[in-house]
Amino acid sequence: MKSTPKWFPTSPSPLKPFSFGSQTRTHHPKMKQLKFLLCPKSPFVWVGNGFSQCFDDLVLGFGVNAATICMICILGIMRRSARTNWRIKFPEKVLHFVAVIGACLSCVDVVLLVKKKFHGDFVAYHEWLFRCSNFVVWATIIFFLRCAFLQHIFCDLVLCIWWIMKPLFGIPHLQLAFSSLEVFECLKESSIVFLDITFCISINYIRIKRASTKSSPMEDSLLCTEMDAEEGCQRDSRSTQGFWDHMTFRSITSVMNRGLTKQLDFNDLLLLPTDMDPSTCHDKLLNCWQDQQNNSCSNTSFLGAIFSAYGGPYLRLGLLKVFNDCIGFGGPLLLNKLIRFLQQGSGSLDGYFFGILLGLVSVIKSFSDTQYTFHLSKLKLKLRSSIMTVIYRKCLYVSIAEQSKFSEGEIQTFMSIDADRTVNLCNSFHDMWSLPLQIGVALYLLYTQVKLAFMSGLAITIILIPVNKWISELIASATEKMMKQKDERIRRTGELLAHIRTLKMYSWEILFSRWLMDTRSLEVKHLTTRKYLDAWCVFFWATTPTLFSLFTFGLFTLMGHQLDAAMVFTCLALFNNLISPLNSFPWVINGLIDAFISTRRLSRFLCCSEKKSKVEQAAKFQPIFSNDQSDLVSKDMAVVMHDACCTWSSSNEDQNFVLNHVTLSLPNGLLVAVIGEVGSGKSSLLNSILQETRLVHGSIYSRGSSAYVPQVPWILSGTVRDNILFGKNLDSQRYKDVLQACTLDVDISLMAGHDLAYIGEKGTNLSGGQRTRLALARAIYQDSDVYLLDDILSAVDAHVAKWILHNAILGPLMEHKTRILCTHNVQAISSADIVVVMEKGHVKWVGNSADLAVSVYSGFASVNEFDTSSYIHSKLYSTNPSNMGKQSLLMEKNTDDIQLEAEEVIEAEQRKEGTVELIVYKKYAGFSSWFIAVVIFLSAILMQASRNGNDLWLSYWVDTTGSGQAKYSTSFYLLVLCIFCIINSSLTLVRAFSFAFGGLQAAVQVHNTLLNKLINAPVKFFDQTPGGRILNRFSSDLYTIDDSLPFILNILLANFVGLLGIAIVLSYVQVLFLLLLLPFWYIYSKLQFFYRSTSRELRRLDSVSRSPIYASFTETLDGSSTIRAFNSEDYFLARFTELVAQYQITSYSELTASLWLSLRLQLIAASIISFVAVMAVIGSRGNLPISFGTPGLVGLALSYAAPIVSLLGSFLTSFTETEKEMVSLERALQYMDVPQEELHGFQSLNSGWPFQGVIEFQNVTMKYMPSLPAALNDITFTIAGGTQVGMVGRTGAGKSSILNALFRLTPICRGQILVDGLNIVDIPVRDLRAHLAVVPQSPFLFEGSLRDNLDPLQMSNDMKIWDILEKCHIKEEVAVAGGLDAHVKEAGTSFSVGQRQLLCLARALLKSSKVLCLDECTANVDMQTASILQKAISSECIGVTVITIAHRISTVLNMDNIFVLNQGTLVEQGNPQALLQDDSSIFSSFAKASTI
Repeated sequence: MKSTPKWFPTSPSPLKPFSFGSQTRTHHPKMKQLKFLLCPKSPFVWVGNGFSQCFDDLVLGFGVNAATICMICILGIMRRSARTNWRIKFPEKVLHFVAVIGACLSCVDVVLLVKKKFHGDFVAYHEWLFRCSNFVVWATIIFFLRCAFLQHIFCDLVLCIWWIMKPLFGIPHLQLAFSSLEVFECLKESSIVFLDITFCISINYIRIKRASTKSSPMEDSLLCTEMDAEEGCQRDSRSTQGFWDHMTFRSITSVMNRGLTKQLDFNDLLLLPTDMDPSTCHDKLLNCWQDQQNNSCSNTSFLGAIFSAYGGPYLRLGLLKVFNDCIGFGGPLLLNKLIRFLQQGSGSLDGYFFGILLGLVSVIKSFSDTQYTFHLSKLKLKLRSSIMTVIYRKCLYVSIAEQSKFSEGEIQTFMSIDADRTVNLCNSFHDMWSLPLQIGVALYLLYTQVKLAFMSGLAITIILIPVNKWISELIASATEKMMKQKDERIRRTGELLAHIRTLKMYSWEILFSRWLMDTRSLEVKHLTTRKYLDAWCVFFWATTPTLFSLFTFGLFTLMGHQLDAAMVFTCLALFNNLISPLNSFPWVINGLIDAFISTRRLSRFLCCSEKKSKVEQAAKFQPIFSNDQSDLVSKDMAVVMHDACCTWSSSNEDQNFVLNHVTLSLPNGLLVAVIGEVGSGKSSLLNSILQETRLVHGSIYSRGSSAYVPQVPWILSGTVRDNILFGKNLDSQRYKDVLQACTLDVDISLMAGHDLAYIGEKGTNLSGGQRTRLALARAIYQDSDVYLLDDILSAVDAHVAKWILHNAILGPLMEHKTRILCTHNVQAISSADIVVVMEKGHVKWVGNSADLAVSVYSGFASVNEFDTSSYIHSKLYSTNPSNMGKQSLLMEKNTDDIQLEAEEVIEAEQRKEGTVELIVYKKYAGFSSWFIAVVIFLSAILMQASRNGNDLWLSYWVDTTGSGQAKYSTSFYLLVLCIFCIINSSLTLVRAFSFAFGGLQAAVQVHNTLLNKLINAPVKFFDQTPGGRILNRFSSDLYTIDDSLPFILNILLANFVGLLGIAIVLSYVQVLFLLLLLPFWYIYSKLQFFYRSTSRELRRLDSVSRSPIYASFTETLDGSSTIRAFNSEDYFLARFTELVAQYQITSYSELTASLWLSLRLQLIAASIISFVAVMAVIGSRGNLPISFGTPGLVGLALSYAAPIVSLLGSFLTSFTETEKEMVSLERALQYMDVPQEELHGFQSLNSGWPFQGVIEFQNVTMKYMPSLPAALNDITFTIAGGTQVGMVGRTGAGKSSILNALFRLTPICRGQILVDGLNIVDIPVRDLRAHLAVVPQSPFLFEGSLRDNLDPLQMSNDMKIWDILEKCHIKEEVAVAGGLDAHVKEAGTSFSVGQRQLLCLARALLKSSKVLCLDECTANVDMQTASILQKAISSECIGVTVITIAHRISTVLNMDNIFVLNQGTLVEQGNPQALLQDDSSIFSSFAKASTI
């Protein structure tokens, strides 16, 4: 640097300059001396058209700085005692960060001046004053910020206004710097002005924020940072961390120390910052979304709502991103300076300065990079929790009819995949402008090195842009198609898991898995398209830097220029800077496309209309009536329907009304019985009152609170008490009364843990009757105004039905409440105040029960259970005391059919400890195929070797031409370079496509193996494992294996071979690097061991905390109508928010740990760069006996040392990420190791077996778990072929266990079961089940055509199917629905529960088996239909062994034999007529109870 700056005038100006001394002739000579001392060469204010350097430094620099220091000090002295709340977290950190960076830059300025003076160059005093005062300003700011009682002065209005003006004073310095055309000066001065602007924005933002929160005492308390006993404000432990702790992520150290010594638990993790609380995040996003809907009803955008909620902080992060990107180019520029210094061979100390500065720039970039990642990731976590809770809330408030627009699998995909893709928009959006900026700056710097030669490389890039755009469009199309298939696959998987017990009884699990595999194959087809297109993207963008260097250097030499080391290796460093943005760009585009697709999908779902509140409902209803009538409606009527037309469809095209012009008024406080045939609209009436159907015409109003017990009761995973309280506080007396009214007190007393016993998913460890009674207890405990009870008496036996009717429905707890009961129970109908008769969606008749017998319903009554009741009365006129004693004894001894202990019902989700085992990696390689794995590894090694060879050849070329001893022509050098480029490109292509192929192979194999293992698992496994947990493997974990794992493995391999190549080249070029390699590797291994011990645990905790979210979400989807009926949306949203908070805590700890490691690795890498640079300078001076090679090799070593910063961090990050992603495979492998059913048997069966249908149980004992009492206890009986047998007993007596044993759903402990003389253990289990027919207790229909539902194996023709449908009295309903090709909705919701039972019966009769098992198959149909069905079964099943489990005595009176069970033992058997004659028989007591 010259002693006289180039901007000083070297000759007198023709214009008379205005100088400090122009009007001071009378002043003292000492003043002149002072002026000359300060401004010896430029005593002028103006030079040409601008300020002189002296004026800039003294007035605009030193003067402004002195004024700033004085202002800060005066404000500090005047207001040091003022108490204020200081807690604006992000800007406060920015202030500290900016001040530290400013101090560092000022220090660099002072060091440069010292160096200049040391070399003997002249340095004016005004430069010293200006540069030193800069440092003092930032040092003063740091001091005041560190003093808690002085921080508030930076919010002072005077200082805020002053700092707005301060950056303006820096503009003249900026002009001088840019006029010098020195890149370093420009960057330095720009950074100083940028820091001033950032500090200005931050303090003004804090002032505005504090002004807006000053009026809120609650917020003041939240903003408080120090513990103040007088003000009662307690400081959060997280705020005790200082600035340096935040910068270095020291908060995670305590967690990592615990991770070394123990298995981490959720209590060991970091506390969640207040602004990351999921409830706060949810409210923020929800308010923005609702504002969007209110402001633009027709064009609502979820993306717009996200931007409104988080756009401000996100855009501010962009400023840090700009700084981070800009400082990234400091490395190549300093590298250029250093190599030029080495080429010149100067003896000055500049080389040491450049070497140390190279490391310092890396350190600054490390801190800025980690801080940007930290704040961006925090924002992503907030956004993720917001989206998940908003989706969950929507599911709570959207009716079943509105939800029908989406399949259950699609809604689950919203939560599991679309939410994650939308969150990834945070990365992609900033990268979308940042990457082109980085590319643009790199190209400009290339231009400064090789002039227009870089245009050839740029041309390659421009040519590839439309190609990549076209590929991106194809990827978007493939992704959308893949997501549709993924939705369908997850829906089918959920269907299979939800009904696995029924599917196993039908022996349909293979059929369903085959259908699922077909869906998966379509998904994989689109995934394959996407992966191979991704491979082309990787190929184009990975080879671009190599092609860039070939074309650039080739054209540069052909233009007649000579290559030199500084230019070549600066360009190589710039090429390395291009690699990351160029490679990332296609992923960014893909991420943006995925995010936009997902936000559109979420917008469509979130736009669904929500259930109206009672106030809105009443307001809409009131205009229909006059004032007098409306008062009557609101006071005396519980439910009023006026000309209501309702449908289950959400589309306007489908007008298939389930209620058709219904007008009905139900008074308060009465019992209303709703009766009618199957499919008449009873359940639809209740759902319409609950607003679950779509109201097309008319209006519906219900008064007060409601409680609902559906036909298929919804049971919550949790304790018995949780299920009954349902979020309400415990009232001990009412709780006790409710248990007694529902006869749950006896059941609970027999449970381990009593009412704290844990109930599995969907009540798997409860019998059907217990589930119904538990749901009823929940409804009664709520003390609601209106109770909607859907056929609750059909699921329990006669004793319990009698008790519930008189003690619950008619008892004191519900006596003055409005009770609307859909029922076929005669006793309930006769007890009703009002009877409503439904027929095909119309109200046919309304009146009291006394008029029912002579009404239009009399034909229906003539064949119902009234006749049966009178018949039984005639047989059992007198009451036998001993008989009643037996009945009481049975009630006392009642136990559950599947009574598992609380702690053993649901197994806690397993998570491995320690490292991910090597076997997991081997398994993945095996799934991919070992041959492909070897090809991938070899192609990666050879690809890196070709790239290193390319760079070494360039180094050789530079050295030979630089020394003037070129051995070959330029064309030869170019030809060799071209060969290296072709080899590198080819190997890149091989690696990209091999990885795509291997990843697809693994994805297919993992899914198929997992599915096969699960469908062969015993029913016990599914009873003990929540479906959400299994579904998590098929959704989130499988998505990771499909997509994320191959991607991160590819990055890991690239980083590994890249580091290997760098280590080899550095060791070759600089032998002393080997001395550093050992201690460096030691530190590196210690760090990664310290980190990995914790990161593995955090990842596993992350997976474990994620499963309950999906399990809860799936469970809520099933029971959303019940939750809405109870108005418990807020309670369930709070429960879900707690689960999300736990997930947030894990993710936050995981993030902090990864950045803790990343920062330390980058600091190590910065020290390596400084070491290589300084050793190169020492070697160039000849002070060491070891030669460091030619300038070309030294330049190569320095250009290779530069990317170590990012490559080292990237390697360990990708390594730990790979370990984390491998946890998904590890979790999938866990379920590949589940117990398997004993499928095989040596006894082959003929197609017509069983021929007679003789069933023998010989001393059979069966337990559901070894530690539990026997469900069947040494039971022995024989059922003759062709006879019809009824199984009778109280709930939990063991009736269903008979079928479980017969179908081998649960293995027996002792004894044997024979069918036609064959031991069923010897028969292949699927063959056994396929030859037996069953109608399950819970009717099962799946989504698809009706023909597939009835005859999925295509064994019967249409005529036979229609004939069976007619005999089952469902033909007419099927014809109306659209015939055999009619589409059945998910879970069979197209039909009522009763209709579903009839269709299941038709399915069983189509099987034409000699053994037919009926498990409560007429429980949900009316008496008339039940009677007709019994006759149909009798006529159709002549010669067929029929086993009927029934609660209605009327259904078994005409059977050949009756078995009475209690506690798993056979206590009575015989002909029902004979048993009725015997007053002391237990069966007669059941019959007597059914006559009430």
